[in-house]
Amino acid sequence: MIQHTRTNLLLLKEKSRSVEDSMGILKARRQALIQEFLNTAMPFIRSRDEIRNIYGKAIEELSLSLGYEGKDNIESITFAAKRDMSVEITERSIWGLRYRDVVTHETAVRMPDERGYDYFSTTPHLEECINGFERILESMLELAAFESKLKRLGDEILKTTRKIRVLEERVLPDLKNKIKAISQYLGERERESYYRLKVFKNRNSG
Repeated sequence: MIQHTRTNLLLLKEKSRSVEDSMGILKARRQALIQEFLNTAMPFIRSRDEIRNIYGKAIEELSLSLGYEGKDNIESITFAAKRDMSVEITERSIWGLRYRDVVTHETAVRMPDERGYDYFSTTPHLEECINGFERILESMLELAAFESKLKRLGDEILKTTRKIRVLEERVLPDLKNKIKAISQYLGERERESYYRLKVFKNRNSG
């Protein structure tokens, strides 16, 4: 039980102001994180839609290629076009929030003469198919970066919201109730002291 003194009243008022300042900072941080989340989410959504559309077209071209060129020929071309791609995982920071980003140092989409086979002997359907799957790979690498960033942002927004709610619904009301109780107690004591002093003066004047 806190003692009802002026010192404690001043300390509680100072703590209340500090909590309100902290809430303001947290709300500003949450707003900035939400804005960053929305800015990141829009390209993420577009990328998912783009992958879906490219995948459908690539599958269609692959089916046509199988009919024109045969499975064995396409498998040999696939083996010739195979390559390794380096992917680097780096750490970045937004508003003090660290997240992992996926960085590639080369594009997944190549020109036909960069794929290691004689593209003059293939059909346009196969070239469209390969180009489609390379574009899908590139988009999926971008999605991997988006997903990591969005997850960290989403988790941090929820965490910040919980902190604000605790301060707003529990800590600050408790402080205000204590301030009110001490203020009322001190006010009553002042009125009692004033009344006793007045009675004392009246007795002495009589």
